Amino acid sequence: MDKANKSSRPDGLVVWRILDEKAGHEAQSAGLVAALGRLCSVDCHDLPALGGRDALFRFLSGSFAEGSKLPDPDLLIGAGHRTHMTLLAARRGRGGRAVVLMKPSLPTCWFDLCLIPEHDRLAGAGNIFPTQGVLNTIHASPDASIKRGLILLGGPSAHYRWNREDLLAQLRGVVRADPSVHWILTTSRRTPEATEAGLLGLEERNLEVVPFAQTEPGWVAARLQECGLVWVSEDSVSMVYEALTAGARVGLLKVPKEGNGSRVALGVLSLIESQRVTPFAQPVPDLGSLSAQPALFDEADRCARHILSILSDD
Repeated sequence: MDKANKSSRPDGLVVWRILDEKAGHEAQSAGLVAALGRLCSVDCHDLPALGGRDALFRFLSGSFAEGSKLPDPDLLIGAGHRTHMTLLAARRGRGGRAVVLMKPSLPTCWFDLCLIPEHDRLAGAGNIFPTQGVLNTIHASPDASIKRGLILLGGPSAHYRWNREDLLAQLRGVVRADPSVHWILTTSRRTPEATEAGLLGLEERNLEVVPFAQTEPGWVAARLQECGLVWVSEDSVSMVYEALTAGARVGLLKVPKEGNGSRVALGVLSLIESQRVTPFAQPVPDLGSLSAQPALFDEADRCARHILSILSDD
């Protein structure tokens, strides 16, 4: 990162967060900004990503009128391909350091820092900082109970197929393994209707099914603060990392893989090998034997500390 861009502001960092209106991407950048805010004073401003032509014009002209009423940024943060050119245009027009989350569509050397999931296997360069999964807004909960469990289901995707009957059998095994645990199960937009119908037909005294349509924004995050045990279908990778960040003991429900296994699936395998998560097996063991976290898992905090260390070294 360029020393000439270093902030001398006594009141902390000014952050411009570039948004592409995709909830998943915005959650990643929000998680990083929140982590920075726990370590230093942060003045954050949200700006929408420009269209491709507009962003290119701003970059070529060297002006960025969209932030004319804002203080000059120390950091420009964006997640999602639509944010990339706007990040570069804003940096050229107003200064600061461009930080991109996820593998960019443009050359990585064009950005000051790239926070990229290690499963993307990008060659290590000085401005690439590998992460385990994508960042999120979850934080560890001291109040979560192992007598409260959460089950999170996804659905078919580019990397995973779906087997309704096998999944229902796994769920019965989990719920019946310890009747003293109260389980809450929710679905997602990707969960097939037939699977949801099968879930609603389960008659287990210690299971409450809450379909995705009956939840509201922040519902899962709130449950993760309460539940010390979490089972996630293997395809729901972002939910796996959220559960880990919450400090829960995490189990993986098996889902058939598409092909020989994607980079995403290899990332999940890495979590199993490091004993961060416990794969489903029959018979289901006592739920207390789910692997406790060997250490705090907070990638947003780790990335924030890395950014601040770079700033302090410049």
